[in-house]
Amino acid sequence: MDKVRIGIIGVGKMGTQHTKAFLANKIPNAILTAVADTDPNKIEAAKVLLGDSAYYFDSAEALIESGSCDAIIPTVPHYFHPVYAKKAFEAGLHVLCEKPAGVYVKQVESMNTAAKKSGKVFGIMLNQRTNPLYQKAREMVQSGELGRIIHVNWIITSWFRAESYYALSDWRATWAGEGGGVLLNQNPHNLDLFQWILGMPKRVKATVYYGKHRNIETEDDVFALFEFPGGATGMYTTTIADSPGTNRLEITGTMGKLVIEQNKIVFHKLSESTDDFNAHFTGAIGQPTNEVIEVPVEGTYTSHPGIITNFCDVILNGGTLIAPGEEGILSLAISNAIHLSSWTGEGWVDIPCDSDLFCEYLAKKCGGTLPV
Repeated sequence: MDKVRIGIIGVGKMGTQHTKAFLANKIPNAILTAVADTDPNKIEAAKVLLGDSAYYFDSAEALIESGSCDAIIPTVPHYFHPVYAKKAFEAGLHVLCEKPAGVYVKQVESMNTAAKKSGKVFGIMLNQRTNPLYQKAREMVQSGELGRIIHVNWIITSWFRAESYYALSDWRATWAGEGGGVLLNQNPHNLDLFQWILGMPKRVKATVYYGKHRNIETEDDVFALFEFPGGATGMYTTTIADSPGTNRLEITGTMGKLVIEQNKIVFHKLSESTDDFNAHFTGAIGQPTNEVIEVPVEGTYTSHPGIITNFCDVILNGGTLIAPGEEGILSLAISNAIHLSSWTGEGWVDIPCDSDLFCEYLAKKCGGTLPV
């Protein structure tokens, strides 16, 4: 096998985007051989793009059982990511799951167990891990170049969505259909990068607004305060209401501050650590001097095609996934805890949070029972 045969389940917005990437030869080590959707109109639209080069199915199960592909990419409503992933693993297929990994941690734990049991390659579409900016930031933090981390502040409000966006799909921004709003739709990327760069926070306290800016059930404005195991604190702000929005990540350590914004990294590098300065300084007011450096960043942001290409390369040749599927649970654990902090009104919630309690609250919002 020199190319992986891919089947896409769900050819809506993201499924069509992936389809066009295949047609543009952006994934050199794979071929799109099958698509599935329960909507006949979407299948017809896929046929216009792909013609006779693919097989077409009216259900995920039919595609999975067809033998027409080696791996699947499920681009379906979030609750069904683990459902179809587990069915694919049982059928001996590799899986590249769309984000988020699912809606609640307990559901994703069962998917991770199925993946491990299958022995198949399991990836997740956390495409922003291919961005050299965040790769460099991670390298600098984890190498200790910033010293001991003190504060983190991410303002990620560049996710503007108009009312019409939600009107396009009846499952969007509903508890029973999507399982959340800005945290489950847009922010899996940023919450993943948050923990990928800095490690998992240990607890969170959040203020969350539901349907504040749009006529939706779920959250559209979020403010969260984090504590990390090493004592660092973090602030996280996101919304779909701001235009123009902001994407600014500040990471402050004892050796200076990183600012990631406008596609560049600026390092305010201290002459000595604040710990050392504090130990010897005897004046009333003072601080270490700092040098402002724009950090060179090498590489190209390959986004979704980069994740798919890497996934297929691991299938064909072995190696390391940029975004292992098992790690999708980490950003979900953070968003579940943010929601639970808001729902209970009790302030600090541990990460991971109480899975049973989370599901109890979510089921009530879904009308009494979880969809799957």
